[in-house]
Amino acid sequence: MASRFVDEVNAQIGREFGASQQYVAIAVHFDAQTLPQLAAHFYRQALEERNHAMMMVQYLLDADEDVRVPGVEAPKTAFEDDRAPVALALEQEKAVTAQIANLVTIAREESDHVGEQFLGWFLDEQREEVASMSALLSVIDRAGDNLLLVEDYLVRQGGGSGTEPANAPPAAGGSV
Repeated sequence: MASRFVDEVNAQIGREFGASQQYVAIAVHFDAQTLPQLAAHFYRQALEERNHAMMMVQYLLDADEDVRVPGVEAPKTAFEDDRAPVALALEQEKAVTAQIANLVTIAREESDHVGEQFLGWFLDEQREEVASMSALLSVIDRAGDNLLLVEDYLVRQGGGSGTEPANAPPAAGGSV
C-alpha cells in the first residue's frame, strides 16, 4: 500500500504536467502575436515543468514506488489581454510553491527524510520561479501596451538556457 506521500507525489506529477501544458498555451498566445522572446520564455518554462514532473517520476522509480501518470485538464487558451497570461503564470507558480510545501509537510509527518530532502531542491526552484514571474509581471505593468519593451527586457535578461542546473535531481528519460 502506497504512503500518502507517494500518492501526493503522483498527484504532483499531474500538476507539473498541467503547468507545462498551461505554459505551452501561454507561449502560443505570445507566438501568435510575433512576440518571440515572450513565446520562447514560456516554451522554456513548459519544458522546465515537464522536466520537474519527470524528476518526480525518477524519484518514485528509484524508491521502487508505483508511478501513476494522470491526465491533465485542458489549459486556458483565451486571455482578456496580454497581462492576463503572465498573471496566471504567477498564480500558478505560487500554487505550485504551496503544493511543494505541502509535500514537505507530508514527508515530515511520515518521517520520510529522503523524500523531504528530495523536495528541498524544488522549494529553492519555486522561490526563484515566483520571483522571476513576479518581476516579469512588473515589467509588463510598466510597459503598458508596448510589449516590445518586455521583449527587450527578456533579451537583456539573457533568456535562459531551458536546462536545469547541475544540482537538479535526475529526470526520468533525461531532461530536455
